[in-house]
Amino acid sequence: MKQGDFYRKENCRLCDSSTLEKSLVLTPTPPGNNFLKEIQEGFKEKEYPLELYFCCECFHIQLGHVVDPSFLFQNNYSYVSSTSSVFVKHLEDYSKYVIDKFDLRKDSLIVDIGSNDGTCLSFFKESGMRVLGVDPAKEVCDIAIDNGIDTLNDFFTANLANEIENKYGQASLITSHNACAHIDDLSSVIKGVESLLHETGVFIMEVGYFLDVFENKWFDTIYHEHLDFHTVAPLEKMFEKNNMELIRVERVSPQGGSIRVFSQKKNGVHHKDSTVQELIDLESQIGLDSSKTLKNFEKNINIVKDDFKTIIRDIKSDGATVAAFGAATKATTLMYHFQLDKEDIEFIVDDNPLKQNVFSPGKHIPVVSSEKIYEQMPDYIVILAWNFAESIMQQHKKYLELGGSFILPMPEPVVVDSLK
Repeated sequence: MKQGDFYRKENCRLCDSSTLEKSLVLTPTPPGNNFLKEIQEGFKEKEYPLELYFCCECFHIQLGHVVDPSFLFQNNYSYVSSTSSVFVKHLEDYSKYVIDKFDLRKDSLIVDIGSNDGTCLSFFKESGMRVLGVDPAKEVCDIAIDNGIDTLNDFFTANLANEIENKYGQASLITSHNACAHIDDLSSVIKGVESLLHETGVFIMEVGYFLDVFENKWFDTIYHEHLDFHTVAPLEKMFEKNNMELIRVERVSPQGGSIRVFSQKKNGVHHKDSTVQELIDLESQIGLDSSKTLKNFEKNINIVKDDFKTIIRDIKSDGATVAAFGAATKATTLMYHFQLDKEDIEFIVDDNPLKQNVFSPGKHIPVVSSEKIYEQMPDYIVILAWNFAESIMQQHKKYLELGGSFILPMPEPVVVDSLK
């Protein structure tokens, strides 16, 4: 049901069933990555529902409301892959692993869906391969092109896949990192992948793994860009429906808990190993085939919320100053659901130049460079980018040595005064 610039998704994105059950409700937020260059007095962004629905047919978990993707990605998207040294190393290791595992030859065509600034493709290009990126965000596409990575500024669809095949030929490898969860019509993407992929080719996508989200209470990975929260059992059925098959699944952790899903055309040349069924069995044991599990998840989230608010309330009552680190999209979900405002957080620091000298979505907290830490020396810093907490704290050991403390909000709130 269309409601202006967003609509309610009535069917499962993977199996098209209409038997969807609302199972988790978070505080509505504006788009989590919509940072503002300036704010006017009294200005308030539109807030959209954040609700998860469970498919009673295939057990897929998805966001119930879809915000216009051109608003989310084409106008204000400011995540840049190369900002995180941890993620860059992950992509470099990934490229070496895949080239070796599938014996990719020089001049093979590698296509990256959601290619961002081209960091991943740059490693394949260094190995002598032809590369092509596809991304709807113009600003990061321009960065990629400036760095010598051929990139199409567009959404990947079955029609675009045909255009790519006509111009470049079939792909030996199609890859995607944390992009497929952003796509409303995932079946169209998989149809395009199946068409573009060579008979011996492989499609590898990395997506957040809801099992890890559930076990670690990582509720802040729920935001409007993430339309799907994947588990292996529904994915296997979806690939089969689109004339493809899963051959391997690996658990990886560059962006919090993720899975690396390997697939090929149906009856392809690559062997299917035991990892697919092993994870399907694990998901069933944990209860991810039941909406009741999702409802219990909401209760656990609110326990974490209460514990975190107690910490903030206590330190603020002592007159302490608090800042935050990491203007990630997930920070908007956390700040809204934990009810953090300008009165609680004085400023946010971030190492991404595109996210400096701006204001956070909805809360309008200023975002600045990390130099501000040492100029202001807040008593506490909440690490909103918790998946990079270890590297952030190592990078800023000086802050701890000068008497500051970090607060890690997830999965259980904890105050860190020193590093071991």
